[in-house]
Amino acid sequence: MKRKLILENGMEFIGEGFGSDLFTIGEVVFTTGMTGYQETLSDPSFHKQIIVFTYPLIGNYGINSSDFESLNPFVGGVVVHEYAETESHWQSQTNIDSFLKKQNIPGLSGIDTRALVKIIRTKGSMKGKFCDISENVQEVVQKLKNTTLEHHVPEVSTPRAYSAPAEGYRIVLVDYGMKKSILKELCLRHCDVVVVPYNMSAKSILELNPDGIMLSNGPGDPEELSESIQIIKELSGKVPIFGICLGHQLFALAHGAKTYKMLFGHRGANHPVKELATNRVHITSQNHGYAVDEDSLKNTPLEVTHKALNDGTIEGLRHKETGAFTVQYHPESSPGPNDNEYLFNRFMNLIEEFKNSK
Repeated sequence: MKRKLILENGMEFIGEGFGSDLFTIGEVVFTTGMTGYQETLSDPSFHKQIIVFTYPLIGNYGINSSDFESLNPFVGGVVVHEYAETESHWQSQTNIDSFLKKQNIPGLSGIDTRALVKIIRTKGSMKGKFCDISENVQEVVQKLKNTTLEHHVPEVSTPRAYSAPAEGYRIVLVDYGMKKSILKELCLRHCDVVVVPYNMSAKSILELNPDGIMLSNGPGDPEELSESIQIIKELSGKVPIFGICLGHQLFALAHGAKTYKMLFGHRGANHPVKELATNRVHITSQNHGYAVDEDSLKNTPLEVTHKALNDGTIEGLRHKETGAFTVQYHPESSPGPNDNEYLFNRFMNLIEEFKNSK
């Protein structure tokens, strides 16, 4: 069945539809990962976004029950050059077409994804809509211009607290759209984890007697989460904090910094990041469309610890007084390199130092 994607700037891409027949609107973004499409599709940070995969063949090893980052994918749509109708892997339980149909996620294949990515890189991420082949372009463009996209953390955060009990440090994991791999890394270190909603009060969090607090990844504009920013302000300095992605941005905002929307963001598993203290370069997994403004850090207690080598944007921060730290990239990977898992060990060490200083 023919289907097309119409962009906010009036350009259209005609291809073959697969997955759901739903005609969705979303922010069109691209990701450069060569593998890990299942983890990407199930990452809550892609809430209501239409993902363009730069790798030309998607779905060749199918879908299994082990590699999901959330139980219910929130992605708005999928664009590929080609999808594999028949998958080949011993773990596979279904193919990508059947998976997208079951999850009510539309897909578009058979287009020149290179051309589409070049447009996004030049013009920036923009709204787009999956349409029937007969739909009028100008009418759709007008609808897109009148549509405000909202990436709701409340829609991807857990509605109630739950625990993953163990005998180690008690970690409160604030869920702004948490990837399962973050919880997995904490469990591997025998942490007693309590996952809480994004809007749980600082008082209620501290009543859980945490040894440390983890601020998770999530979707959307961090400046819209004024309630979460205030909660982090109240938590700062009470116990060690480690923030990832959106958690990194919220931590920065809570300490007086500012954020801004990037032209097309960073999404993929191959982004080089330099750790300033060691000059070591890490290859990282990333998924964000906002970044911390470096100029806004001047009168804050924060210092830059990591920078992206591709564009110089901030990739890590540290609180000068409390030692709390954050990174913009994803040390839990999935998909991506495992180089940065050591940051979870650094968090454990920070907790130990904090407890010994009392």
